[in-house]
Amino acid sequence: MSTFLSRVASAPISWGICEVPGWGHMLPTPRVLREMSELGMPATELGAPGFLASNPEEVRDQLAEFDMSLVGGFTPVVLHDRRQRDDTIAFARATAQLFERAGATEFISAVVMDADWSIPRELDSDEITHMLEMFGVIDDICAEHGLNQVVHPHLQTVVETASDVQRILDGCDVKWCLDTGHLAIGGVDPVDFARRAADRVGHVHLKDVDLSKAPAVLAREQSIMQGVQSGLFTPLGQGNVAIAEVIEVLEGAGYDGWYIIEQDTAITGDLPAEGEGPVTQVSESLAYLRDVVAPRLTAE
Repeated sequence: MSTFLSRVASAPISWGICEVPGWGHMLPTPRVLREMSELGMPATELGAPGFLASNPEEVRDQLAEFDMSLVGGFTPVVLHDRRQRDDTIAFARATAQLFERAGATEFISAVVMDADWSIPRELDSDEITHMLEMFGVIDDICAEHGLNQVVHPHLQTVVETASDVQRILDGCDVKWCLDTGHLAIGGVDPVDFARRAADRVGHVHLKDVDLSKAPAVLAREQSIMQGVQSGLFTPLGQGNVAIAEVIEVLEGAGYDGWYIIEQDTAITGDLPAEGEGPVTQVSESLAYLRDVVAPRLTAE
């Protein structure tokens, strides 16, 4: 992978395909893959269970039909609870094996309180110690399977706020999925994060945010899904996040990994007609990267 635009792919969440329980309708897999391919996306992340096949060889075949490959997958894991250590390790091994056989490279850890995505609480010192240790355990599992683990900051997870992010930066050497939107919502300037921790960035999710919509979600007055439906996330270049500056900093620092357009979308009403719905927003985001960001990189 070399030029910036050749490293831009998408994620099923941009089409409403989400791991969060009760999120909404899932568009048919062939339609989503066709729309991704027609936009020129060379790869995708795995998406929620049921979106792609559970057999890795079948995943390869599904994507090959559209000249696409698998980048990796968003993987909720419980890392703070010693009682779940064995189950977490077994789950991580099984997921890493699937990713390897499907041709993926990125194991994207989302550190949740539990499988139901319960509201996070402050961890005690023993839980923090165990979480930091478990990042190393999963790093080792990933290395056995030719994968990179990257931790994903995310609303309603254990890695949500600026203090959560700094704790992990200081406490271990796990790599990061720099998610521009979730960092910004949690109070972290993604441009500053890119400058300070470029050597720790192993993957990037590009997401723009209307930050005026964030306080209600952070205060638990709205669910993530309600925030999404209220317009929390916008097409790239239409929110408050300095997307172009993040990319400029990373490219200047030698980052050569993927940029995933990942705009959280929820479909709860009627399914949109062919050619309408999520694909139009992803197209707007892609146009911003092509027409605004790419020329800035070329001019430098």
